[in-house]
Amino acid sequence: MRTAYFDCFSGISGDMCLGALVDAGASMDELRDGLSSLELASYRLSSSRVKRGGVSATKVDVVVTGDEPERRLADVSGIIENSALPEDVKEQSLRIFRRLFEAESKVHGGRIEEIHLHELSATDCIVDIVGTLLCLDLLGIEEVISSPLNLGAGTVQTAHGLMPVPAPATAHLLMGIPVFSSGIKLELTTPTGAAIIAETADSFGHCPGMTIEEIGAGAGSHDLTVQPNVLRVFIGKRTESARDVGRTVERIAVIETNIDDLNPQVYEYLMERLFKEGALDVFLSTVMMKKSRPGVLLHVLAHPASRERLMDIIFEETTTLGIRFHETERVCLDRELKEVDTEFGPVRYKVVTAEECGKAAPEYEDCRRIAEKTGLPLIEVLKKLGRGLQG
Repeated sequence: MRTAYFDCFSGISGDMCLGALVDAGASMDELRDGLSSLELASYRLSSSRVKRGGVSATKVDVVVTGDEPERRLADVSGIIENSALPEDVKEQSLRIFRRLFEAESKVHGGRIEEIHLHELSATDCIVDIVGTLLCLDLLGIEEVISSPLNLGAGTVQTAHGLMPVPAPATAHLLMGIPVFSSGIKLELTTPTGAAIIAETADSFGHCPGMTIEEIGAGAGSHDLTVQPNVLRVFIGKRTESARDVGRTVERIAVIETNIDDLNPQVYEYLMERLFKEGALDVFLSTVMMKKSRPGVLLHVLAHPASRERLMDIIFEETTTLGIRFHETERVCLDRELKEVDTEFGPVRYKVVTAEECGKAAPEYEDCRRIAEKTGLPLIEVLKKLGRGLQG
């Protein structure tokens, strides 16, 4: 798997992403060609070698030469949808801009369709976001992993006045993502950089086991005295020990709440909504609460990026007044769905891909369908199909 690891020790911004990926080998000519189908104000895209804290890095600049209109989400979406970009780049670009507009809507109020962004809907922001995704595509990146993000500190001047670092919209974009501040009085992680890494990163943490093939350094606008203001990206192939083959390690959010006053009929609907909105697993435990009240402990497992909207659903659909959460890691055996011909016809099996494991199980819904059709007890169908795969 071709992996890009973003080392965000000095934060992350859109131009730093472009600079790092160009420095790692993405072609400026191919980047310009890919961006040419966007209907934007006149601009010039340039790259140069600079030094930040004694480290040589690539600085990519978007110099706008035409008028910049105010843009809402529909305007930005139209520019992207009407382009000749690869479909996956289009889709991911649209998701990133929706994140940006949603964050701005939460901070300043108003419907997302009515929000217009000042800095963030400008030509340079669109080029930074779409250009970064194009570079990942040009470099053949299949997986993105990021370190925790250095936020910086102090204040930053925005179109809405002086704001604390991280700016409010940036803070919303970073929900569920590991961050820290080294105390440098500067906005090191920008809204554009936060939105890019929140959408593209498959996980956050230490650099994974990998064989490094390319290293890119993208320069930030400021030259710091205490450390190089660069974003490093390591590109290479993942290396796995025999123990790791067939396993996936991922970071997840665990969301929990205790409830003792909810109509039990609600739980089925609640679980359906949570799964539909991206929950990886939802389950209930019986607990004894204060004053000897029997209650239910609701557990939800999810990707960190889904945490906020899943908590919103829990608040909307239950009587709880508080939710707790934490992040952890889980190890999963790699698996795939495989259709197998059986005495009952085609049946889907969940099969663990590691050959030495030999685990497989028929899909419950298929077994239920067969039981209803044949009149056999469901437990009998499960036994027959469980033996059938080995046979």
